[in-house]
Amino acid sequence: MKTLTLSILLSLAAAVCCFPVSQDTEQDENFAENYLKKFYNLKEESGPSFRRGVSSVTKKLREMQRFFGLQITGTLDAETLATMKKPRCGVSDERVARFSTFGNKWQKTDLTYRIENYTPDMSVAEVDDSIQRALQVWARVTPLTFTRIYSGTADIMISFARLSHRDGYPFDGPDGTLAHAFAPSPGIGGDAHFDDDETFTFRSNAGYILFLVAAHEFGHSLGLSHSNDPGALMYPVYSYSNPDTFILPQDDVRGIQSLYGPNKNPQPGPTAAPTPDSCDEHMVLDAVASLRGEMLFFKERLFWRIHPQSYTPQQTLITQFWPDAPVNIDAAYENKLSDKVLLFKDRRVWAFSAYDLVRGYPKSISSFGLPKIVKKVDAALYDDNSAKTLFFVGNSYYRYDEATKTMDEGFPKRVDETFNGMTGQVTAALQYGGFAYLYSGSLMFEYSMTSGRLLRVLKNNYFLPCSDF
Repeated sequence: MKTLTLSILLSLAAAVCCFPVSQDTEQDENFAENYLKKFYNLKEESGPSFRRGVSSVTKKLREMQRFFGLQITGTLDAETLATMKKPRCGVSDERVARFSTFGNKWQKTDLTYRIENYTPDMSVAEVDDSIQRALQVWARVTPLTFTRIYSGTADIMISFARLSHRDGYPFDGPDGTLAHAFAPSPGIGGDAHFDDDETFTFRSNAGYILFLVAAHEFGHSLGLSHSNDPGALMYPVYSYSNPDTFILPQDDVRGIQSLYGPNKNPQPGPTAAPTPDSCDEHMVLDAVASLRGEMLFFKERLFWRIHPQSYTPQQTLITQFWPDAPVNIDAAYENKLSDKVLLFKDRRVWAFSAYDLVRGYPKSISSFGLPKIVKKVDAALYDDNSAKTLFFVGNSYYRYDEATKTMDEGFPKRVDETFNGMTGQVTAALQYGGFAYLYSGSLMFEYSMTSGRLLRVLKNNYFLPCSDF
């Protein structure tokens, strides 16, 4: 799977303004223009549309940036291009909403499906199981049933194909578009096609897990279009989830039930929590950290990013940003000496350089010199001035010297010995602008780093503004 380095992702490229342009720039512009034609209905224009000032390309770029929660620049900046290059579904992003529908659905609840052929990447049994479980994702929350047939025409015809495959929507080789499906209608409606130039897998993250791709596509087969909720199955960009523990997110449940209603005989089992909402003033964040000038706010399997140039939060799946990262983390911080981000969960710590997991990680948190009795770190704060990191554990904290890689003597200390008035447990921590911000539940306490004096008590959304759609 192709990725760009994190430094490129986080930089903002200037708009192209003049000639000549490099071959790479021209290739990127052509790629972006084709992407907008395919997914945002960009109409054909004559001439170099990316260097024409305000144009239909600019408008479509803004539309795409708004959908993905990017900074709305109207220019082909590096992060917009990187988002375009992520593997995704081949269905267009026609509507900007949480769940949305194509406006049509099946007029019956008993549907048939047929698997016309198989990918050589998986055994026949693995493909059959993946397809059956992907359909059950939707049957579990609706009155829909799915019966497999082995000949004739089914409501949902399933096939693997390469490049042009006689439906007017050719595939593009490895990566890029993974699959596409058609909304309910006569003929090709409901059918799902999978790009056989991809590497599909049963459970391994070494390729694209067929169950996840198929479950998304069958959402289209049943009448759902894309959602701009990054936690939703119907989000257009592929992201890994453990297929054995997958639960259909609430945004998708609301969407499919708006078409078919709920299952009248619901099956017992866990239900997915709604995607975390930055407008929830009672939300307790899992962790807060910085990253090359940005601020990161973690909650469950997602995090928000705040650019210094913009206070519009961008919500992203943790595993889409760092594929090897844990979710539901306990603490996080940026080590500015080594230019790494560290994520803590239970007794282990993961370190990332750009997208990549640093060799030797995850490690035990005892590698920092924390005693074996410490079962998890509640929060971590890196001090820019001293290059030392504070680890908050219960009502105490430890101080770690990043330069010598040793724990300072005289610790642990009680948190309120240093930070006057902090009597609750620290649940997240951050240094910003020379001040320490300690989160406790839904409140944030601002302290002077030099004196430890409490300056203000704020709501935890002080740095994370409401981004409700």
